[in-house]
Order: sequence, then structure tokens, then C-alpha cells
Amino acid sequence: MNKKTKISYIFIILFFIFSVSAFLVHFDFGVKIWNNFMMFAIEMIKIIPPAFVLIGLFDVWVKRETIEKNFGKSSGMIKYLWAILLAATTVGGTFMAFPILNALYHKGAHYSSLIAYVTMASLVRIPMTVIESSTLGIKFTLIRMGVSIPVVIIFSMFLGSYLEKSDYKLPDLK
Repeated sequence: MNKKTKISYIFIILFFIFSVSAFLVHFDFGVKIWNNFMMFAIEMIKIIPPAFVLIGLFDVWVKRETIEKNFGKSSGMIKYLWAILLAATTVGGTFMAFPILNALYHKGAHYSSLIAYVTMASLVRIPMTVIESSTLGIKFTLIRMGVSIPVVIIFSMFLGSYLEKSDYKLPDLK
């Protein structure tokens, strides 16, 4: 067991000791922390398994040629449109974008489309956009998207080009 794993276990044990102690001494703040943790954990248990099944199906069913054609280096500007559409429909938020990102990378997606996708996953999700426009107004949402989407595309082009020129390779996590 490496040092990082040991430290992680220590923090987990400390968290549980703190939580049990909070219940024993009726420390309201500690009890609220535990309740929030459990609420979040239950939500993750509901979301993660189906999302990983969908990602697994995506990995098996979608051909490498399809990803290279639509997200690859030679796909031009269409890869950014696909990145926006995929990001808008990603279930589970940004943390679910990373397994999808890994699947796209291993099927030949270009760095710039990967960067655009993972950034857009936190900017253009449909539920978030609906809530934002209903609370802050459609004008605000359109201005935010009108500014953020081009900025993300431009910076992902630059960063993708830089990573390609520096011959960067993501670690193989499969």
C-alpha cells in the first residue's frame, strides 16, 4: 500500500470517528455534515452505476472511426459542435464527463475536442441552463453562452495544438 492510499484511509477513518463522536455528543454541525455526506452518497449511488453502464456501451458500440471522423484532428470545427452537444446531454455532471473523456481519448479524439468537451460539460448542460435561464433570465444565459462557448473553443484550440506539438500522451488508465 502506497503513502497516498494510507493517507486516504486515515482521512476516511478520521471522518467516521468525527461523525460517530458528533452523534454521541449531539454536535449539530457534525450531524449535519454526516447527513449531507449520506445524501450525496445516496445520490451518487443512484447516478453512477447507470452512467457507467452507458459509458461501457458507448465504449463498445461506438466505432473508433466514428469518433475519429467527428472528434478527430481532421474533423475541423464540427468537433466543437459535437463536443457541445455531447456535453449538453451528459448525465451526472462534470464528474461523469471524465470517464466519457477517457473513452473518447482512447478512440482517437483530438486533444482540442477533449478539452472543449470537458469544459463544456460544466457550462452547457441542459438542466443547468434551464434553471439558470428561469432564475437569472434568458438574456443572461444567452450572453453567458455567447461569451463562454467561443472562449472555450479558442482556448481548447490553442491548448490542443500545444499538447500535440509537445507530443503529450495521457496516461493509459484502462
